[in-house]
Amino acid sequence: MSEQDNNRNDVEKVENVQVEDTKKHEDEYEKVCFVCRRPESVAGKMVDLPNGISVCSDCMQKSFDAMTNGQIDLSQLMNMPGVQIVNMADMEQSIPKKQKIKKKKEGEARQPLIDIRNIPAPHKIKARLDEYVVGQEYAKKAMSVAVYNHYKRVATDTMDDIEIEKSNMLMIGPTGSGKTYLVKTLARLLDVPLAITDATSLTEAGYIGDDIESVVSKLLAAADNDVEKAEQGIIFIDEIDKIAKKKNTNQRDVSGESVQQGMLKLLEGSDVEVPVGANSKNAMVPLTTVNTKNILFICGGAFPDLEGIIKERLTKQSSIGFGADLKDRFNHDKTILEKVTTEDLRNFGMIPEFLGRLPIVFTLQGLTEEMMVKILKEPKNAILKQYQKLLALDEVKLDFDEGALLAIARKAMKKDTGARALRAIIEEFMLDIMYEIPKDDSIGRVTITKEYIEGTGGPIIMLRGQEVLRIE
Repeated sequence: MSEQDNNRNDVEKVENVQVEDTKKHEDEYEKVCFVCRRPESVAGKMVDLPNGISVCSDCMQKSFDAMTNGQIDLSQLMNMPGVQIVNMADMEQSIPKKQKIKKKKEGEARQPLIDIRNIPAPHKIKARLDEYVVGQEYAKKAMSVAVYNHYKRVATDTMDDIEIEKSNMLMIGPTGSGKTYLVKTLARLLDVPLAITDATSLTEAGYIGDDIESVVSKLLAAADNDVEKAEQGIIFIDEIDKIAKKKNTNQRDVSGESVQQGMLKLLEGSDVEVPVGANSKNAMVPLTTVNTKNILFICGGAFPDLEGIIKERLTKQSSIGFGADLKDRFNHDKTILEKVTTEDLRNFGMIPEFLGRLPIVFTLQGLTEEMMVKILKEPKNAILKQYQKLLALDEVKLDFDEGALLAIARKAMKKDTGARALRAIIEEFMLDIMYEIPKDDSIGRVTITKEYIEGTGGPIIMLRGQEVLRIE
């Protein structure tokens, strides 16, 4: 055979392999009817049309019936004003590309994502959380135990008649105290699908905004549209305090109490029709059914003004006589949130049915100066370590003296936005350094000083020949 024939055979083999890979990939997903948007598992066998369009037999039959039994003379359609013949190639553009649902394997038992023998014990989960999150000891312990019990429950779901109830969680803590960060770290440790969403955009069905089922839709997307995988994932709903009942209003409360009522079936565990790849149900979006029984829901919120409600409850118990509590007794109590009860949350605007489905309630402490300094330097991916790595790529060593760290922590405390303030402050002071360092190849070391942070001096620059420059 000639070299040209060999090359042609090699090209044909590569093309055949690519076609087989494409077929295998397509076989993993269900076809969706272009007309009614139902997946193959619901609508039955599909009829394949050109350009990758599939139509279910019901819709195909309705189309034939309309054409044969209708009163319109099809031969005259071309001559009617305003009537256009649809080009199938144009229709292909309106098909949602990634909205495909993975097929369920027939006759195969559901496999738990985490094997019961490989579930890390609570102390191991907490030890891993300690590597990334500073403080919040009670919150880390509560989450470790709840997640451990949840995945034991998932793994032993069909073993015997004793059904273990689900342990959904409610986290309460000021902004920047680490609520979202805890959940992200936890999901990375367990390697399970995680959807992080917030409740601010949720509205009652039929109103502008995201439908309640969209929180499950995001989990399905995180699980690569694999329903079985999504049914064992974690959903973190942030800003849950924003769906509290609105007080003293005559308008319809479409984003408050009605959203709480709509979420009851999700938290409890039920079969929910979920839009695939969209936030709300519409004619162009396929739907699939997800069972939320084994999905762990973690809700978090800052609950502003909750401290005032707790103080009011604690001080009104005895307001007269020698044993009475002083009105300002709890004004400077840093642990006031830890005294929260279900009654306080009801007064805030959460309905009792909703709170009943979140049996584990725990609080996160506000950050202190000492905790801020630890957050700057101790976690595995601490902010200082990130900047040290950035400058190490330019072969420059970055140091912060203890006085500088304390000065940054004090500035962050004044901003009152928790750990998020730390990055904002460091970004501000590191801007000039990150801009100037790449200009000069002779710089070998930079030390950030307290004077530089407070605006009374500058950083210490050390050249590669050990000469020290103090920038004023």
